[in-house]
Amino acid sequence: MPHPRRFRSALKTMHLWLGLSLGLVLALVTFSGSVLLWEDPLFAAGHPQLTARPLPDLATQGRSLATLLASPDGKGLRGLSLPDDELPVWEATSRGGGRSYFDATTGELLLRREKTGDVMLMLMDWHTHLLSGEVGETVLGVVACTGLFMLFSGVWLYWPGRRRALRHLKPHTQPPVLRWASFHRFVGVAALPLLIVMIGTGTTMAYRGAVRSGLASAFGEAPPAKPPKLPAGHGDIDWPAVLAAAQAAAPEAEITRLMLPQKDNGTLVLRVRRPGEWNKDGRSSLWMDPVAARVIGGDDATKLGPGLRLANALFPIHSAAVGGLLWRIVACFTGLLPLFLLVTGFLFWRARQRRSPAT
Repeated sequence: MPHPRRFRSALKTMHLWLGLSLGLVLALVTFSGSVLLWEDPLFAAGHPQLTARPLPDLATQGRSLATLLASPDGKGLRGLSLPDDELPVWEATSRGGGRSYFDATTGELLLRREKTGDVMLMLMDWHTHLLSGEVGETVLGVVACTGLFMLFSGVWLYWPGRRRALRHLKPHTQPPVLRWASFHRFVGVAALPLLIVMIGTGTTMAYRGAVRSGLASAFGEAPPAKPPKLPAGHGDIDWPAVLAAAQAAAPEAEITRLMLPQKDNGTLVLRVRRPGEWNKDGRSSLWMDPVAARVIGGDDATKLGPGLRLANALFPIHSAAVGGLLWRIVACFTGLLPLFLLVTGFLFWRARQRRSPAT
């Protein structure tokens, strides 16, 4: 049957050359992801002057927020993460990917990190955008889809039948061709579920809007409502009163992030994490008129349908925000496997090339 053989030969060629080209990019992306899983503890260890501070009460946080937003360092900020027990300072992200940290009591600038001089921020930009902005994120989606193709095509090429599957997974040490082929095959098949979870959830991050809309449509759910727009810049904001009103509106929730009003929209959007949410920052929100310190709406992620709840669960699984230390270790280990598969696949190809003239 020549047609199946030609198809298998073409699939082997695609598997090989995609693995040796885009597989390299994928391996470096997943390797950076393994490192980034430890970003918070590494940052805490390197900056004890930030993490060892006492966490002030909400009213003090509001006054410090007003001070920092009025300072030159606070001009142009679009959002801030609130202080918490793990990082009791204000954290702001700039458009260029840098981060600034402000005292939660005084509003004073404590630290500024720039992407060009910070290894972890550079790794984050590589992991999410290939250091190339929106274009890089699009390319990253293609690379991730290629990774999934590599996994499934590798299993299809390996599959010897149900009765011989376990025997064909046995690792060998000699000759080199069989050694690298068996190592590559064993890890690829044995770790297939973990690799599908991590690369698959990573792929959804590159197409998160389409994935979210698709899952909502698949379960017949309406998309979440969007915050209403308010006129901008019509009065001073009493930030302690704003934070107090937000906490009173969701007393069981943790306020995690502020998306500040902009020139064309005076609505203040707050991210909150309600009990039971996996996302570290929560996926629920409150919408406020900041001048009146009044909540005008919001959404509760814990009351969404199954499609949108599944969409919200993808990132926490990928980033090991759920599952505790055990899942973080497993996810870190899984992120190293594409590099192992790349190396063993290359060594297998090289050993076979060296043997070819003699056969």
